[in-house]
Amino acid sequence: MVPIAPSRKRILSCNNCSILFMGSKVRLLQVKLRTSFGLLTQSVNRLFKVHLASMVKVSFRSVVLVLFALNSCHISLAQKSKTYLDSLTMGGVKMRSVGPAFMTGRIADIAMNPKDENHYYVGVASGGVWETKNAGVTFQPIFDGQKTYSIGCVTIDANTGNIWVGTGENVGGRHISFGDGIYRSKDGGKSWKNMGLKKSEHISKIIVHPTNPDIIWVASQGPLWTSGGERGVYVTTNGGKKWKRTLGDSDWTGATDLLIDPRDPNILYAATWQRHRTVASYLGGGPKSGIYKSINGGKDWDKLKTGLPSENMGKIGLAISPQNPDVIYAAIELDLKKGGFYRSVNKGASWEKRTDIISGGTGPHYYQEIYASPHQFDRVYFANNYLKVTDNGGKTFTNVGRAYKHVDNHVVTFKASDPDYLMVGTDGGVYESFDLAKNWRHMGNLPITQFYKLAVDDAEPFYNIYGGTQDNNTQGGPSRTVNSAGVTNADWKVILGGDGHQPATEPGNPNIVYAQSQQGYFTRLDMATGEKVAVRPQPRAGENFERYNWDAPILVSSHDPKRIYVASQRLWRSDDRGDSWNTLSEDLTRNEERFELPIMGRKQSYNNSWDLYAMSMYNTITSIAESPKNENILYVGTDDGFIQMTDDGGSSWHTTNVKKLPGAPERAYVNDIKADLFDENTVYVALDNHKTGDYKPYLYVSKNKGKSWKSISSNLPDNHYVWRIVQDHKKPELMFVGTEFGLFFTPDGGSAWKQLKGGVPNISFRDLAIQRREDDLVAASFGRSFYILDDYSFLRGVTKDMIEEEAVLFPLRDADLYLPRGDGRQKGGSLGGQHFIGANPEFGAVFSYYLKESEKTLAGERKKEEKDLIKNNCDIPFPGWEELQNELDESKEQHWMVIQDVEGKVVKNMKVESGKGFHRVAWNLREVTSYPVFKGQKPKGNKANGFLVMPGVYTATLYKLYKGEARQLDEPVSFSVAPLFKNSLSPKSITVKKAFAKEHRQVITDKSLMMHKYRGLRDNISALQVALKRTSNSFGTLETEMNESKNDLRAINRILNGNEAKNAIGERNVPSLNERIWASEGALWGSTYGPTPNAQESLDIAKEMLKDLAVKIEVLDKKSKLLYAEMRKLGGPVVIGLE
Repeated sequence: MVPIAPSRKRILSCNNCSILFMGSKVRLLQVKLRTSFGLLTQSVNRLFKVHLASMVKVSFRSVVLVLFALNSCHISLAQKSKTYLDSLTMGGVKMRSVGPAFMTGRIADIAMNPKDENHYYVGVASGGVWETKNAGVTFQPIFDGQKTYSIGCVTIDANTGNIWVGTGENVGGRHISFGDGIYRSKDGGKSWKNMGLKKSEHISKIIVHPTNPDIIWVASQGPLWTSGGERGVYVTTNGGKKWKRTLGDSDWTGATDLLIDPRDPNILYAATWQRHRTVASYLGGGPKSGIYKSINGGKDWDKLKTGLPSENMGKIGLAISPQNPDVIYAAIELDLKKGGFYRSVNKGASWEKRTDIISGGTGPHYYQEIYASPHQFDRVYFANNYLKVTDNGGKTFTNVGRAYKHVDNHVVTFKASDPDYLMVGTDGGVYESFDLAKNWRHMGNLPITQFYKLAVDDAEPFYNIYGGTQDNNTQGGPSRTVNSAGVTNADWKVILGGDGHQPATEPGNPNIVYAQSQQGYFTRLDMATGEKVAVRPQPRAGENFERYNWDAPILVSSHDPKRIYVASQRLWRSDDRGDSWNTLSEDLTRNEERFELPIMGRKQSYNNSWDLYAMSMYNTITSIAESPKNENILYVGTDDGFIQMTDDGGSSWHTTNVKKLPGAPERAYVNDIKADLFDENTVYVALDNHKTGDYKPYLYVSKNKGKSWKSISSNLPDNHYVWRIVQDHKKPELMFVGTEFGLFFTPDGGSAWKQLKGGVPNISFRDLAIQRREDDLVAASFGRSFYILDDYSFLRGVTKDMIEEEAVLFPLRDADLYLPRGDGRQKGGSLGGQHFIGANPEFGAVFSYYLKESEKTLAGERKKEEKDLIKNNCDIPFPGWEELQNELDESKEQHWMVIQDVEGKVVKNMKVESGKGFHRVAWNLREVTSYPVFKGQKPKGNKANGFLVMPGVYTATLYKLYKGEARQLDEPVSFSVAPLFKNSLSPKSITVKKAFAKEHRQVITDKSLMMHKYRGLRDNISALQVALKRTSNSFGTLETEMNESKNDLRAINRILNGNEAKNAIGERNVPSLNERIWASEGALWGSTYGPTPNAQESLDIAKEMLKDLAVKIEVLDKKSKLLYAEMRKLGGPVVIGLE
């Protein structure tokens, strides 16, 4: 903080305090505090005495903040960071989204603007809210900064334009996340406010009163995994400030659907839903499920019974006829996956069963919504794995056309203006039809795929990523491309169908990939031929079926690439890539009967709303680890709370109940187990208890093969239960975890964690993998596809001591030398705007550096002080003209990266970011431009590029430039630049390339100097022509000489640019000087091959043309000066520039 000038005084006055500041010291003249806190004044005085006694300069801002902190009692005097990592600023560390988006992901809701049908919002089940203003040509995420990514519903208030979002997906699936209430945006999604119901976890419907925006009704399903929470129908009459539950209970019954009579907003219909899911099973109904009606705006409810089933009901979908709101439709789930479609023609007073239809596929909990067409009475669409429609009020249903369309439908949207239009949200994204489902258009520009697990190979030059997805197969694609556009949808492919889960790759052989569909249907793929071999282990004769988890584990041995492990309730090993198998254990789980376990608080009857069709088997192995240091040490984790270890290759097993781990809940699910890469005695485990409603992170390490454990969850946030942990292959203490809401790293083995937020939304990362050759961290998100942190090696340097360094420049990986190529798909190409392109890493050498502090400027410090004053509603003192001038005159510090070749020659100076924290900057492997600088030319920053540098070793050094003085901040780092590809033809030698580049640079310099003279001569002759008209005898001899000079100038221009008449109509010219130079540049700009004889000849011709032009310009210049002298003798005016 720069001291305040001694000659100035500043007085701050507001309701709470009056303080005078003079010079660099602070004198507290008066503190008037209107507060009830007894010792506040003494505390303030004591604080200032301490500061003054220790000669600390107290800033204006510091005093104000202290006073307001004390007055409000919201901030402590000595608030400290929880860990040493809290001070790190990681904003400069960006992960890149690589997609894919060609199959997108599950859609929960679509809200179309009633005033503009090209404008709508898409609620992605586990990917936030996306907005389009151009009918899906482009989308933008607008909910990424919120605490949750899981969306249940989106509603637009037609009167105010406010957007309401209910968080927490509105299905009952085994894999879904949870929300934290209801949100409102008043500015089209630019900002959001949580409006309450934070314990609802799953909101399925929001209705805004048609004329009073302060009245909102909400259908909350409530927590899926536990009782309690905020479940049922809620109403607010003051815009969300307060909510009141009017239907539902505090145990298991929430509300899943809600209708309003368009004629009378006091008439509402609601469907309640009693359900509970556990790790072992799912019960989707009960006696409290039903259909209710209110005639007083939701204050009171009556259960509708006449004509409806008397048995237990499950999930219920409701719809009201737009043509005749007396007609209500209901799709009702009953026990044992039975159900029916019901219709009422008298506002719900009585009902008629029309058919026995029930959602198939994953089960009613996953679909069951119904949508009445606004264009035809009694036409109702039934969300199901196959979308169905009735045109007779439910008597019969037929499948809607689904050519080239995904199954698993969740939402149907209509356009008021087009009766043939349908928009459908599915597990595979958004589709629209303009001919009532005969044909569909898919919106393949939403990177919202839900990936369970991933694997990377070691393909050259760029590795591939494979991932198993929720209902979108197993997909594979490149981590990057040489395409200047990036990674396009066309670069990705489906390698195996079904729900995809854990894939695996064979080290050293990228053609061998393992993939699986749900519940352990393992397949070995030959990527060279495309052939697939089923390799799922089979029970022996007389044995029972194998219990595979829905997401069964597979592991390729680090000791033998032909050896693989998979697991059911027992561990299997193959030494021939899955051709044959041996068991290494008997049942390693609890081996229970799941129907004997409690659900909804007790054991339940078989005759109930059970639905295990899309439920994982229970008592299964969920994770496998093999010690890289000792092939006989193996670990497995189970879904019922066991950690099993063998140190003799499976001959004997040692069982650990997870409840023995400190603070761990009994029967917690083992999400991940990893053997340490460096120490055979060390193992890590991530436990998951979210399927009991406990969302805490449980992360442990054992250094004695599981005999005792220590928690390393440390400062991981609550609700961030851990999915995956991976360890760096060079620094044992550097680890990464993927949690339900983010990605974290620790540089010290788990004592402290730091979140990596750059470039990623708030999303679940359910798997991580490290590509060791590239030092890349690859992350599989559950709802936003893949992300990559390129070359994370700089994180190995993070220590407590490093954080205190003024600046650190980290080692980097070598740079690939090649020319990015375009294929017409790049942004700005000709394919239109509706395409997704994943990002490539920045081309060239990428430097990572750290700065401890940001520059503190006079203007910046003043604005900080004023911001705090504005926040506390205080007057803003005028700083004075002298201080404002000082701010303008102040030198700003800069940071520069200087790159040199092996001979010490500077090839590039790059200005880089100067803010606090980590930064990354790329050098595009081009040298400093050889073009001369003209007077008045503005700086182009790092964009002034020359030719590609030659292969070789280079160094980079970080400098701080301040007040004309450059100071080196850290030791230089060295790296190599090497060709990525081997040329098909032998390139020219580096000596030849360098010589040609030097010659070309000289030609460019000579041309620029010549052009400068030419333009000056042209301007002089033009000025002489004007001056001549003001001279006596202007039509005499001088006019003739002037005309000759103009003709000479035109002749020079033709040599430079060609015949003007030909240029005007596009006729070819004799090659000009510029064309000769351009012909030679191709050898340097468009290739690493080197100069061809043709390019050399073009350059030689250009050099001769330059010599000839130089002579002509010199002659003409002398002639113009003589002409000017004669004109001056005749009384002509002065010509500026010729004097």
